[in-house]
Amino acid sequence: MTSMRDPLVGHALEGRYEITDRLARGGMATVYRAHDNRLGRIVAVKVMHEGLGDDQDFGRKFDREARAAARLSHPNVVSVFDQGRDHGRPYIVMEYVPGSTLRSVIVRDAPLEATRALDIIEPVLAALAAAHEAGLVHRDVKPENVLISDRGQLKVADFGLAKAISGQSATATQGLLIGTVSYLPPELVTIGKADTRSDVYSAGVVLWEMLTGRKPHTGDTPIQVAYAHVHNDIPRVSEFLPGSERALFPDYLDALVAGAVQRDPARRPVDAAHFLSQVRLARTALAEGVTSSPALVAKFSTEVDTELVDHDPDHVETHRFGDPDADEQTSNPHRSGPSASTGGATAVRTDTGTGTTPDEAAPVAAGARTAPSPDEPDVEFTPTDLRPVPARVYRRRRWMLLVVLLLVLGLVGGLGGWWLLAGRWTETPALSGLTRDDAVSAATAAHLEVTFDEAYSETVAAGRVIDTDPAAGERVTRGTSMEVALSLGPERFEVPTLTGLTTEEATEALREVNLVVGEQTEVWHEEVAAGVVLEASLEPGSQAKRGDAVDLTVSKGREPIAVPEVAGKSNADAKAAIEKAGLTVEVKEAHSASVAKGVVISQDPAEGTLHRGDTVTITVSKGPVMVEVPNVKSMGVQAATKVLQDKGFKVTTKPVEENYLGLGYVSYTNPGIGTAAPQGSTITLFLV
Repeated sequence: MTSMRDPLVGHALEGRYEITDRLARGGMATVYRAHDNRLGRIVAVKVMHEGLGDDQDFGRKFDREARAAARLSHPNVVSVFDQGRDHGRPYIVMEYVPGSTLRSVIVRDAPLEATRALDIIEPVLAALAAAHEAGLVHRDVKPENVLISDRGQLKVADFGLAKAISGQSATATQGLLIGTVSYLPPELVTIGKADTRSDVYSAGVVLWEMLTGRKPHTGDTPIQVAYAHVHNDIPRVSEFLPGSERALFPDYLDALVAGAVQRDPARRPVDAAHFLSQVRLARTALAEGVTSSPALVAKFSTEVDTELVDHDPDHVETHRFGDPDADEQTSNPHRSGPSASTGGATAVRTDTGTGTTPDEAAPVAAGARTAPSPDEPDVEFTPTDLRPVPARVYRRRRWMLLVVLLLVLGLVGGLGGWWLLAGRWTETPALSGLTRDDAVSAATAAHLEVTFDEAYSETVAAGRVIDTDPAAGERVTRGTSMEVALSLGPERFEVPTLTGLTTEEATEALREVNLVVGEQTEVWHEEVAAGVVLEASLEPGSQAKRGDAVDLTVSKGREPIAVPEVAGKSNADAKAAIEKAGLTVEVKEAHSASVAKGVVISQDPAEGTLHRGDTVTITVSKGPVMVEVPNVKSMGVQAATKVLQDKGFKVTTKPVEENYLGLGYVSYTNPGIGTAAPQGSTITLFLV
């Protein structure tokens, strides 16, 4: 059906990329599978719809963005190989990734478990981080652009494409919103511009959808959905979970997603790398069984004390010891820890809403009671613990001891936290395409071990890495062993000799070398028995891929020939008919009183089938047996009759026409005496 409806199928773009079939069609372009006739490989080609390439300025931007995307090299990014124009229509040639998309995973399995959702979004953010570092903004992050290969590797597609399209003339794109509307950042609707934080928003919506199994904003028309992104906050993930799951859903994961999908770009992570670091922290906490972490909530949240900031940006909290109502008067419901209080001194805390965590808050004066760290015991100091010391030197020494103690505790806690959250972790390197020795060196440099396995590959040269498990860019603990698949090159099998084998024997011989029987053609053969292979489509000893089909020509045996009916035909006509049918003629002769001379009396066999060269025997008439009429003149009628009957004749009598006397003696015969007459014929006696 595809080849009938799509005119590009079967067409070679610029004579090089031969379109084989259509994979998908979107609002701006159609993706095809194609064969690169120059390099002999399968590629994916995205061809822009007619009209998008008419503007010259768009053409320049399209080429520029395609070249920029082609320079982006990352294991989680679909590689861009080439770009060009065919009859004025721009196209991009990309890496072909057989498999499915994240959309199919969401449709089939969502809502996903938190760990699985983070495992999926991490390589997506790794790809976006590499693009952001290279100065590229994707602008169209959505599940359809996240490809999942048959080997389980995630790759992000369409880098640079949306930006080029967005630069087209207003006439050609009037009313067009770049990016799928369900994942559209608000600023792309309001001001038409996007930066790295826009990709963070779209990736956050994708993560939100994986965790909830639904889209955050819906509407009857795309403009309604876009309006919702601009004017409505995306609810927290936990609000859409059942009561039992909501209670167990980690608070820091709620904060992680909420921070990424803030309507105000300034409140989101600045780029994908920042968002990626947050995701990895959350995944580590999940792996260690942490169900609640105020520190991570504060770190991920961009709404700390937002109500306080909105009402009074310059608000300063002040607490003094001796004021029994201080805590109640200045308490802030948005704090995650107890309010600060001082003994004879003032502790100042300003909430600016800039994402500062409680651990990064301004220092408080001596004796202040601060919110406890989630990793430290909840210790409170009271005014009685801060009695004044009369000796200045002792007071100075105490401060120095306290500072040293805090530094040591901070160093130990920092090193411990660093080891738990970062130090013991490393990132798996990209080994695809490397030799065995280079792969070992790269893995060793990343503090990883490596084990090798071998596999055949049609695209990767022998001795080089095909793929790894874990995949490149994954976060693992040091000392983890990476399983590396080394290429054995293309897998080929030698075609066995099939001629002379029965079809069953040929099938088994092909199965033993991982090949199969293809189309079978049967022909008649006078020398080879039925069911025996006469010819194969591939020569013995030639190389074939696993599963390739070999066509066979098989004998049907000798061809049966219907025996022609020739009785009653002349000798010459009978011989011609039999020989034309491919049979041999044997001729016999016999007298016949009923069949004329030279005419076939009978044949053997008279009917049925024979094979080419078999013999048909025909009996040809020599005519009747001729006997000389004996002399019976002057004999009595009885004596003459006996003589003639003895010669094989039949006898009849008649009186002579003249001078008949009634004596009963033979006057003459007809046929006449001495003439030859057919045996069995009738002789007439004329009597006197």
